[in-house]
Amino acid sequence: MGAIPVMATEQRSVARWLGGSALLFAAAGLLLPLVGPSGLDWSRVWQRQEPDWSIVTNLRLSRTLLGLLAGGALALAGSLFQSMLRDALATPYTLGVSTGASLGAVIAIAFDWHTVAGVVGIWAGALVGAGLILFVVMGAATRGGQLSSSSLLLAGIAINSVCAALILLVHGLTGMSQSFAISRWLIGGLDAIERSTLLIYVATVVAIGLVIIRQGRQWNLLAVGEAWAATRGAHVRRALFQGYVAGSILAAATVALTGPIGFVGLVVPHLLRARLGGDDRLLMPCAFLLGGVLLASCDALGRVLLAPAEIPAGAITAFIGGPHLIWVVRRGGTR
Repeated sequence: MGAIPVMATEQRSVARWLGGSALLFAAAGLLLPLVGPSGLDWSRVWQRQEPDWSIVTNLRLSRTLLGLLAGGALALAGSLFQSMLRDALATPYTLGVSTGASLGAVIAIAFDWHTVAGVVGIWAGALVGAGLILFVVMGAATRGGQLSSSSLLLAGIAINSVCAALILLVHGLTGMSQSFAISRWLIGGLDAIERSTLLIYVATVVAIGLVIIRQGRQWNLLAVGEAWAATRGAHVRRALFQGYVAGSILAAATVALTGPIGFVGLVVPHLLRARLGGDDRLLMPCAFLLGGVLLASCDALGRVLLAPAEIPAGAITAFIGGPHLIWVVRRGGTR
């Protein structure tokens, strides 16, 4: 007798969280382009007069859309890796691909590769670096044709450490101007990008994000254990491979455009997991939507806090993520 009311309550709760998250996402997309360091004449904006029109549409709107998608991609990849690895502290950087992308970008900056085959040098370096590390980690983690979450985690951590050391080495060997550019890029931040690039990025994130979210039941099974997932019909090796590649593409594409922005992939999934539980069918779409809201909001905040100077979004997410991690530790660890 009580089952039907309980199910109805759960359905209302799911609808409330999904609807609320989508509403916040849409509101951020509409309102955050209005935030900026300089005042605008909105009558000129409505009449499409320059430069006010271009400031809103080409600069602020581009950055807001990039922030919404990049934050969503990082939070979704964090949720995915936390379920796959059964580690609440896993992030898009845990498995090494993001650091590999950073290494490729740092090398491009150090050698002044402005363009490579018609692609911006930093983006090309980041994508090549991420691709190479993806294959290295997969090769190191596969033994006898088998792939497990523990071997993937250990291989990722090891490769991540090597890439971090190489970044420091390359950084130390560069001249003053390259060293400054590398330091600035490593903080992570959002810059306006060309519309064609943004459209390619949006298509990539949306397509891969939908694939990941639609496989929520599979991630739920892996989050319990590989043996459990196998007894419930999941193909563990294929699932781990698909999850690692999908999460890596999201992380690599994002790092190429924004630099290594940390903590979004940790804080958002962790807060939502504590509130919603571990059902990835609800957790992942909410993480994507609210992760986007967080990063886009951090970028808008960075534009106005010390105007006319600008604080990179990566620095603000670190200010939020660091205290959050300390709070988690003081509460007694992670779940």
